[in-house]
Amino acid sequence: MTDFNKKSNKDGDMYNTPDPDAAAVVEAALIHIPFDGWSDAALKAGAADAGVSPDDVARLFPGGALDAILLHSQLADISMVEAFEAMADRPDRVHLMIRELILIRLDQAALHKEAVRRALAMLALPANALVSARALYATVDTMWRAAGQQDTDFSFYTKRATLAAVYSSTLLAWLADTSGDPANIESFLDRRLGDVAKIPKAIAPMRGIMEGGRRFAEGVFGAASRRARR
Repeated sequence: MTDFNKKSNKDGDMYNTPDPDAAAVVEAALIHIPFDGWSDAALKAGAADAGVSPDDVARLFPGGALDAILLHSQLADISMVEAFEAMADRPDRVHLMIRELILIRLDQAALHKEAVRRALAMLALPANALVSARALYATVDTMWRAAGQQDTDFSFYTKRATLAAVYSSTLLAWLADTSGDPANIESFLDRRLGDVAKIPKAIAPMRGIMEGGRRFAEGVFGAASRRARR
């Protein structure tokens, strides 16, 4: 397994190694979620399938279904990076690396699309806004770092906010697409990746203008990253 989840960033050590029993329960629960949603029932069914005592579900997921959703997202991040790093011919330009990472993540999620849909529906509830931001921050931060962007300069949060918009819109388009044609999502993504490609060129002449955007992004994603390491 890649060690990306053991790395620390400017906000601290966010990515702890997943508990193997919890990971096994979440992965086994995915087939139950289309029927039971992200619920205690689905997690207990997953535990039974994974050979974990259903009585351990409360211990493994003290925050209930939201903890399971966060772990599912983290496992998807790990799998995405592993597949990307295993590519024999990875792209050498940042925006193309980001493109590949997003497409890998969506392709890997295709088998459990309904579980992703239900997770997003739960995260969309106002009470779960910070949890949602936490999961999104971790994913886009992982993508940037997998693409070799280890910077900690003033554009740190601006880059992540930009990618969050690109990834979120593409994810929603992917969920809505019923054509079964991957080219549709690829085209949608390509139209939005221009924002990512423009970031390095825009930083130098726009430092003053972007400072306000940086502060806004830092407020949103900074809160998420600080919460993530608790």
